[in-house]
Amino acid sequence: MATDELVATTGIAQHGAGRLPSVDVDSFNIEIKDEDGFLGDRASKGAFREILDHWRKPLRKSGEDPFGDEPSDKISKKLLDDMLVGDDTEASAVVHSAIEEFAQELAYVTRRFLKTKAWAKTERIVVGGGFRDSRLGELAIARADIILKSDGFKSDMVPIRAHPDEAGLIGTLHLAPSWIFEAHDSILAVDIGGTNIRCGVVETRWKKAKDLSKAAVWKSDLWRHADDEPTREGAVKRLTKMLKGLITEAEKEGFKLAPFIGIACPGVINDDGSIEKGAQNLPGNWESSKFNLPASLIEGIPAIGEHDTAILMHNDGVVQGLSEVPFMQDVERWGVLTIGTGLGNARFTNRRKENGNAKDRESTENNKRKGKE
Repeated sequence: MATDELVATTGIAQHGAGRLPSVDVDSFNIEIKDEDGFLGDRASKGAFREILDHWRKPLRKSGEDPFGDEPSDKISKKLLDDMLVGDDTEASAVVHSAIEEFAQELAYVTRRFLKTKAWAKTERIVVGGGFRDSRLGELAIARADIILKSDGFKSDMVPIRAHPDEAGLIGTLHLAPSWIFEAHDSILAVDIGGTNIRCGVVETRWKKAKDLSKAAVWKSDLWRHADDEPTREGAVKRLTKMLKGLITEAEKEGFKLAPFIGIACPGVINDDGSIEKGAQNLPGNWESSKFNLPASLIEGIPAIGEHDTAILMHNDGVVQGLSEVPFMQDVERWGVLTIGTGLGNARFTNRRKENGNAKDRESTENNKRKGKE
């Protein structure tokens, strides 16, 4: 893609950028392998279900499985949460056993990340993804944190603050340039996953909190594309329709919608908006050199209000982590792990800009860092 086409697509910055307004993205989508394959597969949503099934087997053989014939991957998180505190002690013991084993796996995987150069000196790890949205997920995260601390690691491990369904939308605010917040009170956000595509209107609430800590999703729209098995072009068409519907609703409600769309998408995002790898669970071939999602959306939505549309896309793990930026200002280096179909990951270093000239402070911080090293 030529440079002038790239500018027309974004208008403001590069997709998948390593330097964002509030943070430097030190790494994302790292793939670590061991003798059994990709390390992230040991701490995924599917891995937990396999562990749960393992603990059910002895009871299944004796005909005393409290979950009956229901496959482990079909049992809802709500039912598992209920079993944790219910009167059936055997069922509760099965779930607790699965949580403990999964926490050990999560701690092992996290340990490996912390030993990489990219994750060195990480002070805090935020855990997001759908698994976090449950009591059993919170217990597994807390248990993994204790295991890591007992092993001498000083990094804190905490659940992501925003609901996982909304964190990927709220995080797109931190892709946007600051001028957007001066004249507009909301943006369009897209969170693309292997099962769902979620779009939303995110209120900046910038006048209440300049650090965007009060930002919230005003309205969102969900499409389970995995159920429909659309073509790639069909998925883009449906996404464009969803966004146009949200634009209409936001304008009716009186929002000052920015001419900006932030996108969270799986995979390694190139600066021209193409996807290098990691998008295999999306409908059709999104890694084709002939496909560019931001450019396709610009064609469908060339303007929002009276201004040309600008789009920025980044990795979904990065964007979910960005929702935590306002709450990570007491540390310098921090990371995010997202437990879903796979294990998303990103590591950040905060860019200090609260006082004085940003470049001067940045230079000072760099000099300090070099001195330490």
